[in-house]
Amino acid sequence: MKLGVGTYMIHQGDTAVVYNTFTSVAQAKWVRKYMDKMGVKKFSVVHSHWHLDHIAGDAAYDDIGVIITKAKRDALFKQKADIESGKLWGLPPIKPTRIPNVTFVGKKTINVGDIRFELRQINIHSLDHCVIYFPKDKILLSGDTLEDTLTYMVEVEGLPKHINNPKKILKRDVAKIYPIHGDPGVVMNGGYDKTFIDATILYITNILKNSHDKNFLNAKMEDYIGDFAHKGTIHVFEPYRDVHTQNLKLVQDYWKKKPLPVANN
Repeated sequence: MKLGVGTYMIHQGDTAVVYNTFTSVAQAKWVRKYMDKMGVKKFSVVHSHWHLDHIAGDAAYDDIGVIITKAKRDALFKQKADIESGKLWGLPPIKPTRIPNVTFVGKKTINVGDIRFELRQINIHSLDHCVIYFPKDKILLSGDTLEDTLTYMVEVEGLPKHINNPKKILKRDVAKIYPIHGDPGVVMNGGYDKTFIDATILYITNILKNSHDKNFLNAKMEDYIGDFAHKGTIHVFEPYRDVHTQNLKLVQDYWKKKPLPVANN
């Protein structure tokens, strides 16, 4: 919660799709009440990925269909017992942990009224990640593939792909990006542009290429985000200092005795 967290609703008339269910059932119930006041009667839920701060409100949607990537369903099924006992990432537990049956692989197109958008699976931040892309409006709901100030690293074995896969997004026609974790002021005033992707690529690249350095664990957040903060692309958000420290430790533990991958431009 220190990092800030959001959920998005795509709606037209009485129909909506909700992107993620917040970090608690209470928060999710607040969203449902909000939708009720708007006259939304038919809706479904899409999850960006399996991480607990995005699925903790699922109990408030136990009567609603949930759409996820097949990889996410596999991850939830594998870790269901630990999630429900509070062993995974600590208490409180998420019980029951819902295992949705509606899955897709790669890409799925959805319509809400005449709003057409695509669910796209991409391995950034996590193997199972699903972003939402609006081709007509050139908008990307990026989930946790992009964060302001910097990306939260969990699956550090996948960092080479987390560097190269955002380059695929750069090739797409994207005008505005809206993350789950980011500066609320930026989100409310039109979102981020594609330099947000460049900032993320630079951070992960710098972390990985320096992971064998002697003083690697002492590097500050500013050492790796370049001048993007000065340009206003990202913002030095103090809670992310703890995330950066955790990133360094996880990356060093995994990569310290492994050959570093050759940069792929």
